[in-house]
Amino acid sequence: MINGMMNIYKEAGYTSHDVVAKLRGIVKQKKIGHTGTLDPDAVGVLPVCFGNATKLCDMLTDKSKEYETIMRLGMTTDTQDLSGRILTEAKVHVSEAEVEQAVMYFVGGYEQTPPMYSALKVHGKKLYELARAGKEIERQSRPVEIFSIQILEIRLPEVRFVVSCSKGTYIRTLCADIGERLGCGGVMASLVRTRVGNFRIADSITLAKVEELIRQGTYSDYVIAPDSVFMEYEGATVKWEAESALANGNKLYPHQLDFDHHKSFANGDQLRVYNAKREFRAIYIFAENEGVFKPCKMFL
Repeated sequence: MINGMMNIYKEAGYTSHDVVAKLRGIVKQKKIGHTGTLDPDAVGVLPVCFGNATKLCDMLTDKSKEYETIMRLGMTTDTQDLSGRILTEAKVHVSEAEVEQAVMYFVGGYEQTPPMYSALKVHGKKLYELARAGKEIERQSRPVEIFSIQILEIRLPEVRFVVSCSKGTYIRTLCADIGERLGCGGVMASLVRTRVGNFRIADSITLAKVEELIRQGTYSDYVIAPDSVFMEYEGATVKWEAESALANGNKLYPHQLDFDHHKSFANGDQLRVYNAKREFRAIYIFAENEGVFKPCKMFL
């Protein structure tokens, strides 16, 4: 059984669920999960977790992401991209300077309303299921953060740029919001996810490559250890007398741990914890008021 992660390149035409289903057939393993939905037409980085690393799925979903997108001005659609039904069309009478100003306006935090054509659930129903049934419901806007935008090319009516953003950001909606600000409408024409956390597109592999690696028996070269996601946290190895406490997911006291580096801890600091054989076993969180580390995620 594979216990770890793979950096998969999701190709166009597949949903994220399709990728997981195909991987189950390729590696003959059921316990597989992806770390965040990509639209079928979008391509790029899709970290996939196998075995006990599936516990990481929700934590990886929280990681920052980077996209390269092309926005087309002068139209709106019901899906906010080119796959949808055209709602409006307008002449684009804006300068490059005005476009740049409108794009950069969204850097920072802003309230974004999720699109109807999204996998977000409301009252147990996915929004895109309601949209396909011809229903539109009121959605609550939610805070997202655009860390940076780099404009690569302006060739009106299209604008190509790179966005670094927080979880939950819809690039389709960002394009629509920019178009609305310019007064001519806008849709997303293409999308490539280039990074999720530390997973980068240059290191991703296709499903065909995974199939080849399985046949050759060399897939382990591309399996990423779960603890690699947490290397920004301090690491520690339990002392022999605390092995059972770790194995049972009990709290750990600082004197039961050998830290990789000497440092003090603040409340909420996270810690990579290894057993005496230096096998990764858990993420713990420091509770300052008690002076102990409490389990957050176990990888037994």
